[in-house]
Amino acid sequence: MSAVIETRGLGKVYSAGTEAEVVALRGVDMVIGRGEFVAIMGPSGSGKSTLMNLIGCLDTPSHGTYLCDGVDVSTLDAEERARLRLHKIGFVFQGFNLLSRLDALENVAMPLGYADVAPAERLSRAQAALEAVGLGTRVHHRPSELSGGQQQRVAIARALINRPPVLLADEPTGALDTKTGEEILALFRSLRDQGHTVVLITHDAEVAACADRVFVMRDGELHAQTEQEAAQLASVARAMAGAARGGGA
Repeated sequence: MSAVIETRGLGKVYSAGTEAEVVALRGVDMVIGRGEFVAIMGPSGSGKSTLMNLIGCLDTPSHGTYLCDGVDVSTLDAEERARLRLHKIGFVFQGFNLLSRLDALENVAMPLGYADVAPAERLSRAQAALEAVGLGTRVHHRPSELSGGQQQRVAIARALINRPPVLLADEPTGALDTKTGEEILALFRSLRDQGHTVVLITHDAEVAACADRVFVMRDGELHAQTEQEAAQLASVARAMAGAARGGGA
């Protein structure tokens, strides 16, 4: 399995004044293969949001290297990073980040404008993306006319529209009820089965349990899950699967 995300000694230090420094990330080594569904779990302040910003090319590290689909991000200028971000990484956020004045089709098609795709092809691909996430009959609904789960599906379709190898999801179920959140996680698993690489950022052990592999952030350091944590997450996953089977009876 080839690596699509690889970090070596990745670190981030913020200046909090003339002398004080805040170490947000400490020497992170991580390899994520193509087609994996990985969760990065940790409490607020653990460094997971900083790591997300770095692997999403929204920020630059203070030291270390990051390879995104084989490209050394440290060698890129701001314009090149933006181009890589557009084509290599799809983002899904807790707050959906949809434009209220646009319908679902227009929201999904919007990134294709930055990629210089012809207007007719934008709409055709957006239609197909919405159908792929189960919203083929809602393409002309605006966000205010959609449920939270439907809005998140629109956001996922938009994240996938440029066919990026990496889907980066930041607390994607945080604004959803339990049942809808489980449906979104099932959609991520389906995307994994189709060959997409999914990286999920979460503070919730139940959400992390849905991934194939879990990393745990503590005080700016990344750890593979311990045997105890793995057992706890496996127990959570079994309980969730049992509840799902019971709900479908």
